[in-house]
Amino acid sequence: MRGLSWHRLWAMARKEWLHIRRDTRSLAMAFAVPAVMVLLFGYVITFDVRDIRMGVLDRSHTEQSRDLVDAFRSSGYFKVTRTLHHEREITPLLTDATVRLVLVIPPDFAKDLAAGASAPVQALVDGGDANTASIAINYAEAIVSSYSATAVLKGQPLPVPIVVDSRVWYNQDLKSSSMIVPGLMAVIMMILSALLTSLTIAREWERGTMEQLAATPVHQLEVILGKLLPYLGIGTVDIVLVAVVGGVVFAVPFRGNPVFLMGMALLFLVGAQGLGMFISATSKSQFLATQLAMLTTFLPATLLSGLMFDLGSLPKVLQLISLVVPARYFITATRGIFLKGVGPAVLWPDALGMIIFAAAGLGLAVHAFKKEIA
Repeated sequence: MRGLSWHRLWAMARKEWLHIRRDTRSLAMAFAVPAVMVLLFGYVITFDVRDIRMGVLDRSHTEQSRDLVDAFRSSGYFKVTRTLHHEREITPLLTDATVRLVLVIPPDFAKDLAAGASAPVQALVDGGDANTASIAINYAEAIVSSYSATAVLKGQPLPVPIVVDSRVWYNQDLKSSSMIVPGLMAVIMMILSALLTSLTIAREWERGTMEQLAATPVHQLEVILGKLLPYLGIGTVDIVLVAVVGGVVFAVPFRGNPVFLMGMALLFLVGAQGLGMFISATSKSQFLATQLAMLTTFLPATLLSGLMFDLGSLPKVLQLISLVVPARYFITATRGIFLKGVGPAVLWPDALGMIIFAAAGLGLAVHAFKKEIA
């Protein structure tokens, strides 16, 4: 095997950069799409539920029942939009989703509290949206529990045997954006890198320049690395862009080492772009390469990476499949670096996964391209 030449490698990189500069649409997509996607997904993908519309059927009409309703109002999670006077009003409101929850306070609510007995209230929830319903139930239970811990009857606090003092680390406000935005870095880079590089070799075939490239003394690895370098530069800028947008717009904290983040990102970019070049070398068509790149990156990176769903809750088969989804490891790394400030001592398994992915992506690209110019 002939030794690699930095001169030939640089010539290939310069040639690819000229192609990118002339293709203004691809260049615009490379820099505009990451910013647009992180803004769009950062706002759209959220598990924060606030201002849940609720109705109240207060059959007690006492100071204690009004205090409980006020506790719901002041929580910030519920917005009382309907005051009901009869049980028959409940069904129509939940059926047409006018309200998501109806709080029913029984007539003996204050009397039972005064007697030290159990004073149950009823929360009727619209389960059409299972996620919102589950969150609304948890919020309602927490508010009622907090109320019972602080309620006062006849100047004496209600006896509370156990009080839970909960503290949240790393994401104290429980903001979805702090979890989603670092993960979006992996998904956006996976899709964009594979999509852009999937056009490189296919473009050579469609323009009829592959034969000229095959006739040159350039080595297969020099071709792949030369085409890869400009996209690595673009990907690096995009990583910084996504991090800045996440910090400025969504106030996502960054507690880790930026050098370690860039190292992990470069490994991930090499793997993703190598995968794109492998697709490009095997398809020979820009249209087909684009479709394959989207199919092999978007769905796995979105559904099987842990971005939106806890992988532990998936069926065992899908959990096993997720082990070969590289975005899974990069998302774990980005969240650990951004939110927890951890480094290689904790994230070495994910770093190992990135190294394997980078080697596999680059190896597949070189192997596929070798057949084309042999």
